[in-house]
Amino acid sequence: MRPFRRGPSPIVGDYSDYSDAKIDLISRFSSGLIKSKFKVAYCSYCERVITTGLAVEHIQPKKGKYSHPMLIGRWNNFLLACVNCNSSKGSKGVFFDYLLFPDRDNTFKAFVYKADGKIYINKSNNGVMQSLAINTLRLTGLDKIPKETTDENSNLIAQDRINQRMEAWGTAEILLSIYLKDKHNKDIREMIAMQMVTTGYFSVWMTVFAEHNEMKKIFIDSISGTRLSGCFDINNNSCIHPHDNPDRLDTGRFSIYK
Repeated sequence: MRPFRRGPSPIVGDYSDYSDAKIDLISRFSSGLIKSKFKVAYCSYCERVITTGLAVEHIQPKKGKYSHPMLIGRWNNFLLACVNCNSSKGSKGVFFDYLLFPDRDNTFKAFVYKADGKIYINKSNNGVMQSLAINTLRLTGLDKIPKETTDENSNLIAQDRINQRMEAWGTAEILLSIYLKDKHNKDIREMIAMQMVTTGYFSVWMTVFAEHNEMKKIFIDSISGTRLSGCFDINNNSCIHPHDNPDRLDTGRFSIYK
């Protein structure tokens, strides 16, 4: 889950129609850029490229048992989500003490990505952080895997997420082999960056290119808000500290980083 900084609200007060915030949200933390030109936007949770159906998602739900109607138009309560992540999270209760969010935590450090397309808990973190990561996967449904069930639609969604991450991993590995043949070729680096931007799954690409700081720098700087998160050091590695959270957003008080 790619961490980012959202920044202060671009308007005074709340949005009268929360859907009007979409353009600002994309610009601030979900804009895939190549040579400063906007290409695509991404789901804040699963990191997939979204060409249609990208929704303004309310962190604290706007309806249901855990609704926060006073936050329906609030900038700090918005993320961007694909249909699958939005429906998986739904109107579940959100308690920041027990969860991680990409606009306020180092979510990249919380998870591990592998070639099988699944997302794993980073066991180098302590038990508290691992628990927060598990809760976050369950909230968003990112831990779902196909299983014996009568809910075929749920299985299709789970398999689709896994397949897309596997495809991104395979593409990244192919381009890594090309990169290794000529690391100093600017055109190759730009081609790889373009592929990362248009394929999505930032965390997969960062993992495959983990030993190559020049490419990681390009990846981090190619999606708006990522560098500003403070979650990556001068060598473009994930920092041991959390999201710097200069926006002073609510976050889990049980984090080992607090």
